[in-house]
Amino acid sequence: MKIVKLEPSQHKPGRWLVWLEDGSLLRVGEGDVVSLCLYAGKDLAEQEAAALTAAAEHSKLNERAVELLSARAMSRKELVGKLSAPPRRRKKTGATESEPDSEQLARQQAELRVSAERIADRMEQLGLLNDGEYGKAVARHYSAKGFGVRKIRDELYRRGVPRECWDDALSELPEPENGGESKLDELVRKKLRGAEPTRENLKKVSDYLARRGFGWEEISAALERYTDWSE
Repeated sequence: MKIVKLEPSQHKPGRWLVWLEDGSLLRVGEGDVVSLCLYAGKDLAEQEAAALTAAAEHSKLNERAVELLSARAMSRKELVGKLSAPPRRRKKTGATESEPDSEQLARQQAELRVSAERIADRMEQLGLLNDGEYGKAVARHYSAKGFGVRKIRDELYRRGVPRECWDDALSELPEPENGGESKLDELVRKKLRGAEPTRENLKKVSDYLARRGFGWEEISAALERYTDWSE
């Protein structure tokens, strides 16, 4: 396979465009051009062609990672999962093409996972990926929205934040006022809207607060305060 054209991208600094004689276009990084000794007119041996293809896939994956992390913060687990997710298969019409067997698919998926992990390592080195800081941001976000610790833990788990980061994330939550009672008191008053503290009304509020991740002792104390205030 011969390289028929090699030039830097006009749109993305550091990216190079490689045209091959079969009409395909590969995008690689500047470091790949140097390490693979690429130049227009070069005849690629089979191993060199494979290395060029792998470099292009890695470059594509790296750009995808930067795009994802620029859109929103996420955990390493989330990033690796998105980068290594198998592409959706399109329904084919007309003539059928041979599809890779399960063993080949498994091998490709394993290789993609390894590449995704390497990309995640690089994103951590660049400071674009940080599970500890992300966990703190998740905890602050859900605390500010009036959710309890259990809900916050659920979110940390769902978002793939490692358990060793949980304590630090929860320890940096804003200190609640009045011994931790004000947020619950506010939610109780908002939910009841001055209604009588009947058993039915208190049960509805209790269920509501439990769904938001507050513990029974916290809920019970808040409802008792509301009842005393209403009398």
